[in-house]
Amino acid sequence: MFSKILFLSLILSNIYADNALEEVYYVDSKDVKLSTIIPYVKNDASILKIEENRYSQKIKSKEFIKLLSKYGYKNYTANSSYINFILKSPVNTSKIEQKIEEYYKKNYENVEIKSIHVAPRGYLSSIPEVYTIQMRDDDFLSKDGVISIKTAENKKLFFDYNIIADVEVYKSRNSLKKDTNLSPSNTIKKSVRLEKFRDKPLQNINKTSLQAKRHIPKDMILTIRDVEIADALKRDAIVNVTLLKDGMVINFSAKALKDAKVNDIIKVQSSNGKILKVRVTGSNTAEIE
Repeated sequence: MFSKILFLSLILSNIYADNALEEVYYVDSKDVKLSTIIPYVKNDASILKIEENRYSQKIKSKEFIKLLSKYGYKNYTANSSYINFILKSPVNTSKIEQKIEEYYKKNYENVEIKSIHVAPRGYLSSIPEVYTIQMRDDDFLSKDGVISIKTAENKKLFFDYNIIADVEVYKSRNSLKKDTNLSPSNTIKKSVRLEKFRDKPLQNINKTSLQAKRHIPKDMILTIRDVEIADALKRDAIVNVTLLKDGMVINFSAKALKDAKVNDIIKVQSSNGKILKVRVTGSNTAEIE
């Protein structure tokens, strides 16, 4: 009995999830039909008209839900107070779409773009033949945003865009402690749907030796803010020090007095207890500075 109830509740939750209304709908004509909301409606009907002197129409979500109910479509919900219907502008946005595609491919090594939708903010009957496209530096972190074009007359026109894409990222297999070196054993490469990243995801952990900058929980997408270049040597490690003097090369061992990365200047202690200043040149190697 319990399993039947659970199964029924799962079905109902899926139905309600599918019946969530969008905040904005783009329509082909001022005559808004049921099929705008319900693509596979059996008996289509006109349910709303955009006024003649306007190119968009807002309606309160509660009122629109009641309207759908009159046509027999119940259980619809909305996350916004209003539903906005915007008449699609008869303009060619392919150049803008191409720019967006190039922009995302430039910022991600491995991205599969499935679709790009661009719509002007407000109705446009045409766009100038000559214009420049401008995007913000961090727009690639999100699946949607605003892009602007600048005309020869220095006028700006704004467009909303949405992109559906999958991006390859690295996730932590388990929780990682601070200063843990990243490797295939503690990370996993996955393809995820682009929604909104908190910072740029790591694209390739094999190009540079990296370590965790802070504690990282299990199954977290790793971004550039979570990592740093790995230490070339650790405190108390034995360092092979090179000294160039009078054309001769002298090598000796010393103990590192702190963690350090390549090119860091640190102090080491030789076997006779003398403190020396060295420049780190590689993994457990340094030269007298």
